[in-house]
Amino acid sequence: MKEIKLETQITVYSLNEVPDEELPLVNAALKATGQSYAPYSKFHVGAAALLADGTIVTGSNQENAAYPSGLCAERVALFHAGHQYPDIPVVALAIAASTGGEQVESISPCGACRQVLLETEQRYNRPMKVLLCGTKEVVVAPSAASLLPLCFGKDNL
Repeated sequence: MKEIKLETQITVYSLNEVPDEELPLVNAALKATGQSYAPYSKFHVGAAALLADGTIVTGSNQENAAYPSGLCAERVALFHAGHQYPDIPVVALAIAASTGGEQVESISPCGACRQVLLETEQRYNRPMKVLLCGTKEVVVAPSAASLLPLCFGKDNL
């Protein structure tokens, strides 16, 4: 038998500790929650992708009565960035959510989104910082891979 210990380092900032260079990305994710179409869940998610050239691309969740047909904010933002700016790497992604007009205390991407985040990192061959924006703190993972241990990616094909 063999045991493997998996570790990741996560940084947690209180809202007043968020580095100045990351504030526009956090604010863009918060603002993007307002563009969400979430008539069923009432759970509005916004995502903001920071590209290597400084461009910020946003997305929000888009629900559909046929539930599998909707799309999460993270995927909307990353797919839009990949389409509009295919040669510019995504270096960071901020995610925020609200319900009932109030920002949620914490947010984390679903499994499908984690897989897309990972593929985005692999596409550009560089880590993408992930900022999870809550009401009291911002949790920062150094990469999407750190959120998805034992991941399945292009090297598995």
